[in-house]
Amino acid sequence: MHTPGSNLPHVRLVIARCQVDYAGRLTAHLPMANRLLLVKADGSISVHSDDRAYKPLNWMTPPCWLTEEPGVWTVQNKAGEKLVITLEEIQHDSKHELGAEPGLQKDGVEAHLQELLAEHITTLGEGYTLVRREYPTAIGPVDILCRAADGATVAVEIKRRGDIDGVEQLTRYLELLNRDPLLSPVAGVFAAQLIRPQAKVLAEDRGIRCVTLDYDTLRGIKSDEFRLF
Repeated sequence: MHTPGSNLPHVRLVIARCQVDYAGRLTAHLPMANRLLLVKADGSISVHSDDRAYKPLNWMTPPCWLTEEPGVWTVQNKAGEKLVITLEEIQHDSKHELGAEPGLQKDGVEAHLQELLAEHITTLGEGYTLVRREYPTAIGPVDILCRAADGATVAVEIKRRGDIDGVEQLTRYLELLNRDPLLSPVAGVFAAQLIRPQAKVLAEDRGIRCVTLDYDTLRGIKSDEFRLF
C-alpha cells in the first residue's frame, strides 16, 4: 500500500517489534526491538524507544512518502534517502484525529525579543535586512528570515534560554529551507539571552552562529553586557 504524506489525515501510532535501517548521507541500523512508530499528518515518520524523552531514534521529515508491504515499511524522500522498517510483530496500530493546531504561544519576553530583533535586524550584522517574521515551513514557523549583506539567506531561532533543543529545532528548519532552490543556501543564527555551553558547542559544530542578546539593549537601554559572537 502506497501512502503519500499529504493524504494522511490522522496521527498514527504503531507499537511493533521491528528493526530500522536508514540509507542516505550516512547509514544507520537499529536492531530488532519493541518500538513506537509515529506517523504524522504532514507525512513525517519517527521511531521512538521508551527513553530519550521526545527525541526519536531515527526519523524522516516531509516531504516524504510511506510504502507499506507485508512485514516492511519503506519511507523515502525526494533526495533518495530511505528509512526501511522491518516489522516482526505489530502489537498496536491506531489512528487519532487531533484537530486544528493553534500553534505555540511564546512567552512575553521571547515574543518581544523577536519583535525587537526584527526591528533592529542589523544587530546581527551590518547590511542585514528583514525578509519576514514567522516564516512558514512544513514543521512550523521560523522566528525570523533575513538576508545578510551579501544577499545570503539567514534563518534565526530566538529563545530566552538557548538549550540543545533549540539548536535541534533550528537544524530541522535549515534542513527544510535548504531544499528550496530560491532560498538555498540558508545559514542559521541561534539567538538567546543565555546560551548553554553544550548548545553553543552543538550549534558551532553544525555551522550555526550563536548570538547572545541583551533585552535592555534591544529596548534602547545602554548596557555593557551586550555580546555578539
